[in-house]
Amino acid sequence: MFGKMNERIRKLDVLDIGLIKGALFFAAIIIVKFFPQLFKMDYAVLFILMAICAIRPFYSFWIGK
Repeated sequence: MFGKMNERIRKLDVLDIGLIKGALFFAAIIIVKFFPQLFKMDYAVLFILMAICAIRPFYSFWIGK
């Protein structure tokens, strides 16, 4: 499954990836507007979640292959 997805992603260029990130940013804003209690989360929790999500891409880009 991931092999097929990687083949399809290789067709995207930098602009496509930037537009995807923009769409996800605005989707996150919509989610926060629907659930305002998310604003009450502690920054430490958000930082930990960010770090967990960034570990694999950081490793793949800078250290891996």
